[in-house]
Amino acid sequence: MGREITAEEKQLAQSALDAARAAMRVIEDYSQQQLDDLARAVAWATANEATFVMLTEMAVAESKMGNADGAVTRRFKIMGILRDALRQKSVGVIDEIAEKGIVKYGKPVGVIAGLLPVTNPVVTMVGMAINAVKCRDALIFSPHPASVKTALETSRILRAALRAAGAPEDLVQCFARPSIPLAQELMSICDLTIATGGPAMVKSAYSSGKPAYGVGAGNATVVVDESANVEEAARNTRISKIHNNGSGCSCDGNLVIEETLYDRMIAQLQKEGGCLCNDEEKSRLRAVMWDSDNHRLIDTVARRASEIAAKAGLDIGDATFIFVEQDEIGKAHPFSGEKLSPVLAVFKYKSGFENALQMVAKIFEVGGKGHSCGIASYNDDHIEQLALMAPVSRIMVRQPNVHGNAGSFTNGMPMTPSLGCGTWGGNIISENVTTKHYLNTTWVSRTIAEDKPSEAEIFGRFYNSPTFL
Repeated sequence: MGREITAEEKQLAQSALDAARAAMRVIEDYSQQQLDDLARAVAWATANEATFVMLTEMAVAESKMGNADGAVTRRFKIMGILRDALRQKSVGVIDEIAEKGIVKYGKPVGVIAGLLPVTNPVVTMVGMAINAVKCRDALIFSPHPASVKTALETSRILRAALRAAGAPEDLVQCFARPSIPLAQELMSICDLTIATGGPAMVKSAYSSGKPAYGVGAGNATVVVDESANVEEAARNTRISKIHNNGSGCSCDGNLVIEETLYDRMIAQLQKEGGCLCNDEEKSRLRAVMWDSDNHRLIDTVARRASEIAAKAGLDIGDATFIFVEQDEIGKAHPFSGEKLSPVLAVFKYKSGFENALQMVAKIFEVGGKGHSCGIASYNDDHIEQLALMAPVSRIMVRQPNVHGNAGSFTNGMPMTPSLGCGTWGGNIISENVTTKHYLNTTWVSRTIAEDKPSEAEIFGRFYNSPTFL
């Protein structure tokens, strides 16, 4: 059982809330242009090349998770979140439906409690800050203890940017000594919680007694059918699998491959830098990734393939990811679940797309339901069949899940650090958390010409049919 909150922590949470509300009052009359400028200010302060690389390297050094490879290009997510935010209205009239006599006005949701994941504190924090200031909200962050220094430095920079832009710095606050009781107290007194992290964190947010947006666990599964371009599919898998050491919930976890191109796909994955384990090596790999009860071991989460291999006593040369062949699916077979590392499971399905769909359904019963899947296919009928049956909120077609799910400049998904997974994943929304989720909306309704169909139109073939008195 967890400890009780201390009086000092309770006062700390209340003081932060009071400061946040005071800061919100200062900007309550800001124009759209002023708010857009604030969004640009906090984005530039953290996404300029020097600062972002520094923060990324700091996060990796502190948490020992993920990597800073390609940090310069990984700034795109902040730029994309800013792009989307700038294209939306958040003050005054934000939408109008003339034919319905409806005008919508945007209002702040209030003070937001932000729960940060250990694997991606920087982009999550900055993305939330962009949307919050855009909507005249304030943020109080409770970081993960393993990345608290990075969160505090990111917060310091965000506050400096706000101060330089003439806005109150208390629009963004971050706890220096986070704890579970403090986070729970924060969630219980704030107006909204946005929780990006593990299942326990999300469950706590939903149990706080206040509104919350949580995210579900991933286990991205990609179907590779007979129409796939093997080179393209393997390349997309490699991109997704090695990104930040496979720590993201959108990183490919499983490939379901049609039998006639299975061998070609295996060979191509090896050409892309993957190391295929034999049965004995697979057994050793499992031993360092899960305990005897199939609980994921933290010291192989988001580590480089070489580090995981060393723990397992494997020689993988210069391979950048590891993959295993898998037949069984179920809770007793952890390779069919979420791996949070540069480790991939590959499955073979017999010709007949219905066999792939059955396998996908079984995998999602193990984990990842509601999150995402992908398909490397040029067969539109197969794409539609997957879309109709998959219990997920997003499906990426011929693109890396890790980039596509949360939005990229080459797809139309809204940019975000937080992915709702619907009721499948225990979440309230099945879409990407974006600017609109940081707003309350007032609907103003004016009368219109009567829009009342006849009873015959409304009831259709049941009109004047027998009743059941």
